[in-house]
Amino acid sequence: MSSTSLLVELLTEELPPKALKRLSKAFAESLETRLKNERFLEDASATTAYATPRRLAVRITGVKAKAPDQPFTQKLLPVAIAFDGEGRPTLPLKRKLEALGLSEVDLSRCRRESDGKAEALFIDGVTVGQTLQTGLQAALDQAIAQLPIPKVMRYPVPGGYYNEVSFVRPAHRLMVLHGDQIVPIKALGLTAGRVTEGHRFLSIASEITIDKADAYEEMLERSGKVIASFERRCARIVEGLQKVAGKAQVVMPEALLDEVTALVEWPEVYEGNFDPAFLKVPQECLILTMQQNQKYFALTDKEGRLIERFLLVSNLKTPDPKAIIGGNERVLRARLADARFFFEQDCKKPLASRIEALNAIVYFKGLGSQRERVDCVKMIAQKLAVLLGADAAKTTRIAELAKADLTADMVGEFPELQGTMGRYYAQHDKEDAIVAQGIEQHYWPRFAGDRLPESSEAICVSMADKLETIVGMFVVNNPPTGDKDPFGLRRAAISVLRMVIEKNLSLRLSQLVGAAFDAFDSTKRATTDSRSVQAALEIFFYDRLRGMLKEEGYTTQAIEAVLTQKPDAIAQVPTRLNAVRTFAALPEAEALAAANKRIVNILKKNAEGVAHAEVQPALFQDDAEKALYAIFHERLNAEVETAMRAGDFTKALQVLAGARREVDRFFDEVMVMADDPAVRANRLALLNEIRQTMNRVADIAMLAA
Repeated sequence: MSSTSLLVELLTEELPPKALKRLSKAFAESLETRLKNERFLEDASATTAYATPRRLAVRITGVKAKAPDQPFTQKLLPVAIAFDGEGRPTLPLKRKLEALGLSEVDLSRCRRESDGKAEALFIDGVTVGQTLQTGLQAALDQAIAQLPIPKVMRYPVPGGYYNEVSFVRPAHRLMVLHGDQIVPIKALGLTAGRVTEGHRFLSIASEITIDKADAYEEMLERSGKVIASFERRCARIVEGLQKVAGKAQVVMPEALLDEVTALVEWPEVYEGNFDPAFLKVPQECLILTMQQNQKYFALTDKEGRLIERFLLVSNLKTPDPKAIIGGNERVLRARLADARFFFEQDCKKPLASRIEALNAIVYFKGLGSQRERVDCVKMIAQKLAVLLGADAAKTTRIAELAKADLTADMVGEFPELQGTMGRYYAQHDKEDAIVAQGIEQHYWPRFAGDRLPESSEAICVSMADKLETIVGMFVVNNPPTGDKDPFGLRRAAISVLRMVIEKNLSLRLSQLVGAAFDAFDSTKRATTDSRSVQAALEIFFYDRLRGMLKEEGYTTQAIEAVLTQKPDAIAQVPTRLNAVRTFAALPEAEALAAANKRIVNILKKNAEGVAHAEVQPALFQDDAEKALYAIFHERLNAEVETAMRAGDFTKALQVLAGARREVDRFFDEVMVMADDPAVRANRLALLNEIRQTMNRVADIAMLAA
């Protein structure tokens, strides 16, 4: 069956730029998936998504005009139910055929065959493939309904009065072409045609007629001055930015690049300048002002210092862009003046004097104000400072000032600058350098892969801040649920774990959680039963640790072998995992893991009285059990203990390989469940001791296949 390209375009009013890329992807994927499921696509069909400020479009190659007929076999009913005693169709059979749309079928076409239980009635047939018009209508309706629209608008159909159409923005044209033929479908009150519109100002004609689907992108660009491809438009912007920037470095975060790409159809990059006097304001403020308020791209020198040039992406190409550049320079001048005013006003008030103002900022219902939160964070940080040997005075000062900039005008304008502005204000107030840096760094890491705080004092406050957030939300019963984590508790927990592991801190999980709960109790911010969530909180941390370790490439078996032990010294977990990995490669590992698993199972079934029972060598009867006891008591127990004290977990596991012969011999020659109760109990006690020694590093039974 012949096939050709399909084009679907919705021409609209300006779409929300921050959502355009997501809308385009969802629109294309939905149409492709539905048409593929309905068998309209060839195996080699390819989908191309287009998105501009005023359109969502999709082109799919290898689309059939009609879906192929599909043979089917349908089981109807058991023969005993389908026919009465005289062989006539029963009412249940008639209803079954009606439900399947086969009420007119000739029953002589049906065949009888066993379904494995009884003789049943089957019918073979062919489902006639639907036309592209029918299938595409359903696919487009579904794609529109499922779009991740941030906010729906209601508007009337062309020539209508009532707001009966719902979409992200009012749609003005629908174009649907299969090859060079219009597919007459409807959507959003529009009927499909072959006409679209180009650039509002640069287009050669007000309307552009597309001859065939495969000519869409080229005709729109040539006649309409519209680059339909989001990716091509973005690449052109990047190329233009780098060309105009020259030797300067362009600050172009991905989110800004995507948003600017979504704002233009024919991008042109121009350069502007601003007064160098504004560079006295912290560059983070100026850069955010350019990016968020004006969608400009800042420029820096090779050392990362902001320079007095900026780049803008216009939707107009003109031989003389002076008017465009001049207008944007005037607007930016006003924005930068506002930023300078905020900064100068904030600097008139010492950062420390802002602490009391935190009493007026509610942190969270049930957890008091930001000032109360600061007091709690300070107490946690002080305890951690003692444990890590950090400077207590500097740690305390960082914690006291950490949230003070929340009351500053600049942070009110740009919340992203909290911490960063605190550092600048602290430097202005001549605070200690470690204190100033710690105010900014206590928010670190802000995202996956971000930098960790540098000083011990900043680490203490950063961990305290995150622990306070996690414990507080657990105390007021706001833990993450499913994929919802509005307070970023999972990210906060991972940040704490990263600091402990990557900085190799001698902090135990119980110490971290305990310090947070002690602070909550001391500041009266927790309910009397707050400790009831402590166990759940530790499980929460171990679950985050599992995810981290999986991303680092450790196997699930190895991770569970270590974390089942609930190791309190988190920093040692990677070392334990590496030791398990080395042990698993030994030729003795599989047999010892299997033996350990057998020991665990035996002890589970006979747990009563085993835990505290002592081994009595006098009760040994077989040479095998004597040999097993001897190798552990005379050599392995001491060697494992020495290795554990030294933190040499690999050695602790490797020495166990020397016991394989005695372990195998024990299970070959000794009946653990002896008739004599005393002998049986003694052998169980021996196995319990061996299990404890073998599992000091990890539960190696979990390594057994």
